[in-house]
Amino acid sequence: MDEKESALVVAVRELTAETRRARRWRTAFAAVPFLILLLILLAVFGGESSLPRQDPHTARIDVFGPIVPQAPASAEFVNQSLRAAFEEEQAKGVVLRINSPGGSPVQADRINAEIQRLRAEYPDKKVYAVVEDLCASAAYYIAVASDEIYVNGSSLVGSIGVIASGFGLVELIQEWGIERRVTASGRHKAMLDPFLPVDPEAEAHFQGMVDRIHQQFEDVVKEARGDRLTAADEELFDGRFWTGDQAQKMGLVDGFSDVAQVARDLVGAEEVVNYTYEPDLLERVADRVGTRLGQVLESWLRTPVKF
Repeated sequence: MDEKESALVVAVRELTAETRRARRWRTAFAAVPFLILLLILLAVFGGESSLPRQDPHTARIDVFGPIVPQAPASAEFVNQSLRAAFEEEQAKGVVLRINSPGGSPVQADRINAEIQRLRAEYPDKKVYAVVEDLCASAAYYIAVASDEIYVNGSSLVGSIGVIASGFGLVELIQEWGIERRVTASGRHKAMLDPFLPVDPEAEAHFQGMVDRIHQQFEDVVKEARGDRLTAADEELFDGRFWTGDQAQKMGLVDGFSDVAQVARDLVGAEEVVNYTYEPDLLERVADRVGTRLGQVLESWLRTPVKF
């Protein structure tokens, strides 16, 4: 290789290296706005929950909407909020602000059990349920775990029952000349298939399951409310819901109040601090920019730089 060819090779190598360095820095600069945004959000919001509270206050936890897995009112999120409230020394009491039509008996039972566990571990910290518009079914299952329940006179409370519903479409498919074909192992595996006739034995089995869950609900309410219940079982546990003033006369609730009054008059700490779990702002931002930022950083870190 003569000197001209050698010089050309060196020049090509230097140009290639310079191009790679320039690409790397362009990628780095593209990531800077995302990094700055995340750092700002982290500085402003990231450590807020870990800071000790300086003043006595009342912890508020919202139980809003359906009580189902992954929802804001799921056991995972509500129990996380409960633990944070009970563990905070400056939180002098806990208020559950409830506005829910109910939901999963499993989720409600998990929340009820966690409230009872925390009440036993922190006997000096009381829990109050405050109902806004609606506290039905699984929501009431949660409310009875508190020390006392307060409502508005126009709140709707109760619906102590269990429901499982579906459709029967047997005649419809017969009218349209449709033949239903099911292959299953186990005689009752397809017992809830809406395209098959009702199997009396399977129906009785399913009704028994619903009745057992209802009995569990009834037992939890009786154990929690005790002598405060004044109405007959046939009235309390037939699935109906009641206005707040009716529920108070039946012993389902203890009186009429709101969060501010409970904090001031019962807890003795007028300041109310929201402990309701919400996805961290950084998590919400990451949902939007995380993928793009990850791609930029990955491209930057994996860009080969050779000399």
